Amino acid sequence: MDSTRFDPTRLLANGTAGQLSSTHVAPQPAQAGDTVDPLYRAKATEAAVKFESFFIGHMLHQMRAGTRALAAEDSPGKSRINDDMLDMADNLVADQMAGKRAFGVADAILRQLLPPAQPPAPAMAAGNVSESQKINTPLNQQQ
Repeated sequence: MDSTRFDPTRLLANGTAGQLSSTHVAPQPAQAGDTVDPLYRAKATEAAVKFESFFIGHMLHQMRAGTRALAAEDSPGKSRINDDMLDMADNLVADQMAGKRAFGVADAILRQLLPPAQPPAPAMAAGNVSESQKINTPLNQQQ
């Protein structure tokens, strides 16, 4: 059998339909001053990417349903013949997009789950700041 030819039965037999594909989620490397457990970071990253995949897949499914609802009665877009294959294709596309963090949903989740990295030490010491650069009053005062 030619390995370049698409074979949906092979995907169904391996349990790929409706699940994440074999897209590998690369763990983020630890930075200096990082206190997060690497196992927690890896699990949080995987969960965030899976959620982004679910979000994108659901969005694609809703877009397809909207297109079908707006299609004319005699339109090929109204047919539900290949819905199962289109859903599987949407899930695989969503997995690939989430693996590349295309929408940024996983990054937003990780910003909430993981503490911010310690900022590097400023190059300019506080004593070297001129008087004109110092801010003496708070910027957001209540009136």
